[in-house]
Amino acid sequence: MTTGGGKSGESGESGMTVLRYLMWTVFAAALIVVLTYALPPFRTYQLATVGAYLCVTAGLTVLTGLNGQLSLGHGALMATGAYTVALVQDGLAGRGQWTLLVSVLAAIGTTTVVGGVVGLAAARLRGPYLAGLTLAVAVVVPAVASTWDETFNSDQGLSVVLDPPPGTVPFERWQAWLAWAGALVTMVALTVLVRGRFGREMRAVRDDETAARLAGVSVGRTQVLAFVVSAACAGLGGALFAVLAQSVSPGAFPLSLSLFLLMAIVIGGLGSLAGALWGAVLLVALPAVAHSVTEGIDAQRLEGNLPLALFGLTLIVVMLAAPGGIASLRPFRRPFARLRRKT
Repeated sequence: MTTGGGKSGESGESGMTVLRYLMWTVFAAALIVVLTYALPPFRTYQLATVGAYLCVTAGLTVLTGLNGQLSLGHGALMATGAYTVALVQDGLAGRGQWTLLVSVLAAIGTTTVVGGVVGLAAARLRGPYLAGLTLAVAVVVPAVASTWDETFNSDQGLSVVLDPPPGTVPFERWQAWLAWAGALVTMVALTVLVRGRFGREMRAVRDDETAARLAGVSVGRTQVLAFVVSAACAGLGGALFAVLAQSVSPGAFPLSLSLFLLMAIVIGGLGSLAGALWGAVLLVALPAVAHSVTEGIDAQRLEGNLPLALFGLTLIVVMLAAPGGIASLRPFRRPFARLRRKT
């Protein structure tokens, strides 16, 4: 009787948790729709960019914050997803709106395969060796795109062929809906994942690999799967960026992008999906601030380096004020405290 009641209680609690996730998702979707009607086109485009970045920062948070694997190559994984969308859209041009879904799924699949290959190698490496491997990926992928002229059009890049939005929906609003649809699906999927058995295994491997092995956790398998999940999220983010920019080129995915992504999740709150959201906001806000500062000033060198300087300064300030990141601050921590207690 007790056992049955325990199982029934666990099932009911799990059902309430899923219902809570769905309610938050519906609320967030409604808020995004309202904002797209209230904001001007450029701000709507920035909102869409935050959604695309959120896919990547959420996946990187799972990999680095929850599993302890350092990646300096997520910008290259984004490039993989973006180029896949461009190539598939070009091949399916003129066949209807459904082709975009096929292109995005192809981007996720391709990046997942690449992430699996990198993850297999990464599972054998630790510390600076792992960072060196992912750094090599960040350098190699844009170089490949620059070298293979016939396929990737070298440094000029590729155009992303898109059909007009359905009905009379403005293009920026349609882009924001697409980007945030991908972001919300990513957040729900990762929330369910990290709060289940796989999430506990990732944290066990991060904290102590020897203890995890003694507890029956397959360390190598967990690390590879974490990299695969994170790569899939990066591929989705890269695909959405291709849709937003309507073009793809090696210059859009420099090494500095991978550094920005890593700093963003640290500033937002390493290991927290709420921190991933703050990181995505900073990835859009800080370059915009840098552009505003240098607007009207003939200082190309300053404009190129200022975003990195702002990120570094923000990182120092946040680490001094809140070592756990923005998400650990009391005003932002309270709404998520109940969820953490159930983890």
